Amino acid sequence: MRIGMFADMYKPHLSGVTNYIDLYKRRFEALGHEVWVFTFGNTEYEDTEPNVVRSPAIPWGDTGWQMGLVLSAEAKRVIPTLDIAHVHHPFVSGRVALERCGEAGVPIVFTNHTRYDLYSDTYAWFVPKSMRYAYIKHYLSEFADDIDLVISPSPGIQEWLREFGITDSAVLLSNCVDTEPFRHPAAPLDHARYGFADDSVVFCYLGRVSEEKNMGLLVRAFIETADAHENACLLVLGDGTARAASEKAIAAAGLADRAHFAGLTPYAEVPNHLAAADVFVTASVSEVHPLVVMEAFAAGLPAVGITSPGVGDIVEDGVTGFLTAEDEHAFAARMGELAANGALRARMAAAAGQTAARYDIRIMAEEMLGHYRSLIASRRAAATR
Repeated sequence: MRIGMFADMYKPHLSGVTNYIDLYKRRFEALGHEVWVFTFGNTEYEDTEPNVVRSPAIPWGDTGWQMGLVLSAEAKRVIPTLDIAHVHHPFVSGRVALERCGEAGVPIVFTNHTRYDLYSDTYAWFVPKSMRYAYIKHYLSEFADDIDLVISPSPGIQEWLREFGITDSAVLLSNCVDTEPFRHPAAPLDHARYGFADDSVVFCYLGRVSEEKNMGLLVRAFIETADAHENACLLVLGDGTARAASEKAIAAAGLADRAHFAGLTPYAEVPNHLAAADVFVTASVSEVHPLVVMEAFAAGLPAVGITSPGVGDIVEDGVTGFLTAEDEHAFAARMGELAANGALRARMAAAAGQTAARYDIRIMAEEMLGHYRSLIASRRAAATR
């Protein structure tokens, strides 16, 4: 099978969508399929994997998004030869897929990875919300109508797609991770690597350190937790626009020695860093079905998050971690509970590891291939009528 993955940005950009594409690409290739990635920007980047086709683009500030200029000759040549197209961003690359695959009779799958309404609150706040939301609803609903299959990575996003008026026919197919590297990290790190005491309880955040991830609330909750529990420390893996303010707030609270900001972390090294943590934390309410929580579970970490689509679809409150209201004091209270109770951490960690097994790439890749085959068969049957 010749599979095309369409994304507005890909490596070296680090994100859950990049990891999702890379994970499925490697798994499909291991099963004998040919996988192409069609993306924009970073045309000078030296890819270490085959079949990545880049077209020129202009970066949109430091967001990682790329505004495509023209489609490369190679992309124009290869796209019509695909058996299936899988879109991961509905805008630039999504329009390319609709145009080029539509002409070639290639069926198209779209996975809605993002709460575009919430992201617009951060990146297009200067446009009135009513206008933004109306545009997103109109664009995505028309886009979904032209797609052969829309995939939702979580029940919460499936419901959002319905309530927002985009589509009521999205198929649920959970995000996934390769659990093996997280269960058995190659070079596990320990508390001392970050200057933390052996008996510390290390709370770890992994992802963009940016406003849409609710970093302000997370930092305030950590400060409150650390004031009450001398063993509480914070490890932040990632970088972004909110990093400087986060570090400044923690330093101002006199807690600089109990927090470590590691910056951007190569994905292959993430399992080693998670091995040094005890609890995963995220205050984000803009997730779809966050891979970082699945990865944390696979690493044996319970999680503290906010009740919301995405995180709330994975974390089982009181079993694999805690879910709280979007309130720093409630969040800090749950962090404090885990900081003070080793037996509770161990029980939740075991449950988290069992949950992670359900989201392994080996299971989900077979389900995805089943959808691909069904669409290809239907398209070919229709063509012979």
